[in-house]
Amino acid sequence: MKCSNIWNHFKTITEHKLLVMGGCFKVGLFKQGLLHDLSKYSPEEFWIGVHFFQGTRSPNAAEREKYGFSKAWLHHKGRNKHHFEYWIDFSLDKSKGLVGHKMPVNYVVEMMMDRIAACKVYKGKEYTDRSPLEYYQREKDFIVIHPETRRLLEKLLIMLSEKGERRTFQVMQKLLKKKSY
Repeated sequence: MKCSNIWNHFKTITEHKLLVMGGCFKVGLFKQGLLHDLSKYSPEEFWIGVHFFQGTRSPNAAEREKYGFSKAWLHHKGRNKHHFEYWIDFSLDKSKGLVGHKMPVNYVVEMMMDRIAACKVYKGKEYTDRSPLEYYQREKDFIVIHPETRRLLEKLLIMLSEKGERRTFQVMQKLLKKKSY
């Protein structure tokens, strides 16, 4: 394990956390901004991140490629409600199996901030307000997410790509005041 990976991974996850925190603060999610992704600093996630650090994408992707799954990701998504995967559970209707349950609006907003920050960190100077939408479009056909949560996420990602952060953040503030979607 390279010492430079320890420092570079720490810098990457901290830069990401600070970007999410700044976005959350702009829309009024102060507690979520402060607590965002603290599990990334836990030994279960941090050392795997160091081992698979590349700097251009999530270390979880590299771990998944090597082992077929990511222990760090399983740990992370089970502790962070801003991931739609956190909300996947069995349906009460046994014929449906696993389904996505509707996410509270404050976690959808944090998920938006998470996606924006991840794209900014990994794309660097190539980031545009369209980057989070493009990332989502590559995965959307394969994810399990509640239909209403999907519609809101897509609406916000399209708005970001067309109208920019300022307008999208204003809309998210209004949604948070309403406490629903």
